[in-house]
Amino acid sequence: MTDDVLDDVFAVIEDRKAELPEDSYTASLFTHEKGENAVLEKLGEETTELLLAAKDDDREEIAHESADIVYHLLVLLAMKDMDLDDLRDELAERR
Repeated sequence: MTDDVLDDVFAVIEDRKAELPEDSYTASLFTHEKGENAVLEKLGEETTELLLAAKDDDREEIAHESADIVYHLLVLLAMKDMDLDDLRDELAERR
């Protein structure tokens, strides 16, 4: 895995937002009838799944659900016309 995997994933998300290919799950989140609630619901669902995986000490599931949360968080940032620099800046301020 490369250090810039988040940048790569975010670039794909931004591309799907701009192009809205019909067969793309990511694009469907931008066009969902529920609007941003679709992404917010996914974040809630994935968070619950992560907590259950952590409770069960299931490292593989923890990694899987964590990735789902990060992915849906990146989609939310794109929906709000934010980018990874906004996230990086906030994290840097917390150091």
